Amino acid sequence: MVSINPELINYLILGIIAVIICFSLAYYALKKIGKDPRNILPVNFANRIWIPLLIFMASLFFQIAIIVKLFRYDYTYTIVGHLSIIGIIVSTAWFLIILLKIFKARILRKYDVSTSDNLKARKVYTQFMILENIIIFIITVLAVGVALMSFDSIRSIGVSLLTSAGIAGIIIGLAAQKAIGTLLAGIQIAITQPIRLEDVVIVDGEWGWIEEITLTYVVVRIWDKRRLVVPTTYFIENNFQNWTRNTSEILGTVFIYTDYEVPFEKLREELTRLLEGSSLWDRKTNVLQVTDATDRSIEIRALMSAKDSPTAWDLRVYIREQLIVFIKENYPESLPKSRVDLKTN
Repeated sequence: MVSINPELINYLILGIIAVIICFSLAYYALKKIGKDPRNILPVNFANRIWIPLLIFMASLFFQIAIIVKLFRYDYTYTIVGHLSIIGIIVSTAWFLIILLKIFKARILRKYDVSTSDNLKARKVYTQFMILENIIIFIITVLAVGVALMSFDSIRSIGVSLLTSAGIAGIIIGLAAQKAIGTLLAGIQIAITQPIRLEDVVIVDGEWGWIEEITLTYVVVRIWDKRRLVVPTTYFIENNFQNWTRNTSEILGTVFIYTDYEVPFEKLREELTRLLEGSSLWDRKTNVLQVTDATDRSIEIRALMSAKDSPTAWDLRVYIREQLIVFIKENYPESLPKSRVDLKTN
């Protein structure tokens, strides 16, 4: 018959009561602190941390039982000991990740990416997002490594593998070269920032915005709502266009082909009138020039500016439509035409 240690029974009863009381008090205090917006802790901090907090307290409770040797049997001692150590490691890593996210949220609260001049905000958002992924990855790897090292059998296997893994390490390193290169490219993007969140880019002929940046891939939100997933190495090894690298302002161009009879000054006056009547124009650039002439038509370029690329696109479409309507209604003879010279003998 299995004998039960009465001290263990008393400890379990009192310990469970103590854990419940301590957890309730800590949860209430954190929830009370979170309600004050002046505190550094967020409002929902208590709800986010209650699971790792409970795991940590329960694991600490069983660790104390192990230290005072309340378990009589070796297998119980081993199982409870390993589980409590793993619980402490997992809850500590969980705490660190939550605190990291809180720190990131507090820093990013000062920056608003929804404003028109959001270059600095997008730069900070990009850095923190990628660095957050790196730190979470490191914390997870360290937590798993420390948890596995708590097992003597696994630790001995790991030591033997490390001492005899010379050739195997080289083979694995060569096989993982591309994956490691992708991770390093993600870190390089976080540091050098050739792209940032919400940058307007042209990748493989597709125009869109940078929606997400991870250590291994970048998601580009195409203008027609499609998503283009590109490995991070692409932005290190290939050419691409970044329309908002230094500023969100951009020039828009409209090309119109007309006959030689078109009155240029009238077109310039109409372009100015259209731009001044549009809220899309930022009132900085207004140019109309003849950029080419062939034997059949001339090429006219209207140059205008806007606060960002989506606005510039809408402005270009509007100006193109209105200039074509203006020529059709007022100077129909200036539309492109083919001339045939008939000579009679």
